[in-house]
Amino acid sequence: MLRSILILIISLLTIPVANAKQLAITLDDAPRKADGYFDGPTRAKTLIENLEKHKIGQVTFFATTQSLNQEGLERIGTYNKAGHIIGNHTHSHPNFLETELSVYQSDFLQAHHLLQQFDNFKPYFRFPYLREGETIEKRDGMRNLLQKNNYQNAYITLNNYDWYIEELFQAAVKVGKPVDMERLSKFYVDVLMASINYYDDMASKYLGRSPKHVLLLHEMDITALFIGDLARRLQREGWEIISLQEAYQDPIAKYQLDQPIKYNPGRIGEIALAKGQKKNLWHYTLDESYLEKRFNQEVLLMSDH
Repeated sequence: MLRSILILIISLLTIPVANAKQLAITLDDAPRKADGYFDGPTRAKTLIENLEKHKIGQVTFFATTQSLNQEGLERIGTYNKAGHIIGNHTHSHPNFLETELSVYQSDFLQAHHLLQQFDNFKPYFRFPYLREGETIEKRDGMRNLLQKNNYQNAYITLNNYDWYIEELFQAAVKVGKPVDMERLSKFYVDVLMASINYYDDMASKYLGRSPKHVLLLHEMDITALFIGDLARRLQREGWEIISLQEAYQDPIAKYQLDQPIKYNPGRIGEIALAKGQKKNLWHYTLDESYLEKRFNQEVLLMSDH
C-alpha cells in the first residue's frame, strides 16, 4: 500500500516536467564585437557565470570565424572549455541575398576548417540573417553542401530582435545616458517572452502541439547580464531548457519549405507560410521603432525623475 502511494506521489510530481514546454538556447555571432559596457573577456566570464549560477546547462554558440583574433579565440575557447557547443555561422557573416553561391559556399567552408580546433565543435550551421537562398539554385546548392559535410541546418523556431535592444543599450552607454538596469532586464525579458509565446501559439495552431523549440539569441552584453533572469521567467511559465541536440530530435527538424523565400521568419513561420498564413509571420516586437519607443519610455532614467 505504502509503495503504491509513493509511486502515485512520484508520478504526480513528474507530471509538470513531462508536460513542460521545451526550448534550446543558441547564441549567434560569437565572438561578437565587445567594446562598450563589457570588453570581450568580461562578457564571456559574466555569461559563463550566469549560465552556471542558474543551472541553464549546455547552450550553443554559432561562431563567425573572421572575429577569431587572439581575444576572440580565447573567448570561444572559454565557451568551449565550459562544455558549450560551438557551431558554424560562416566566416564573414555574408548576406546570402547579396552573395553568389560559390562565394557563400567558400565562406562556409573557411569557417568549417577554422572551427575544427575546438573540441566541442559540432556540424550545426546557422544561416546569417536566417537567409537560406532566395533561388532554387542557391537554396539547393547550400542544402547539398551541408549534406555532403554532414551538417544539420541549425534552424530556429523562436525569433526576436534582441540584437536591436543591445544596440539601444550600447548607444545609451556610449553617450552616458543613465540606464536603469533592473528596468532593462524586465524590458528584455518581457519582449523575449512575448515573442516566445507568440511562436509557440503559432506552432500549436499549425502542428497541434508545442514542439521542441530553438531560441535565437546573440552573444552580447545584455545576454550575459540577463540570461539568468530570462531562465527564471521561462521556468515560472512552464518551460524547460534542453540541449540543441535534443531539440533537433523533433520531427520538424526534417521539414523543408518547398519554395525559396528571401526572408525567413524561422521554422514555425515557414510551416505557417506553407499552410497559407501570409501575414504576421514576424511578431510585432520584431520592429526597431517599436523597441526604441519602449526602451526610451521604460529603460532610460529621465533627468526629471
